[in-house]
Amino acid sequence: MNTDEKLVMMANQIAQFFAAQGEARAVPAIADHIRKFWDPQMRSEFLALVPGAEAKLHPLVRKAVALIR
Repeated sequence: MNTDEKLVMMANQIAQFFAAQGEARAVPAIADHIRKFWDPQMRSEFLALVPGAEAKLHPLVRKAVALIR
């Protein structure tokens, strides 16, 4: 598994954890988690790969991306 795949997998795992809270609470919680716990390089790499990985991202992650930027 390469770095990009791992970042997508991790983001999707975060989304799965927060999904039970419903979209309105989960989306900001996902963005907050990534901002707080991912180092700046990880966030930067993740945001750079998002356009090519949209299909692989959990729908809640796709919505959270706008809040991470």
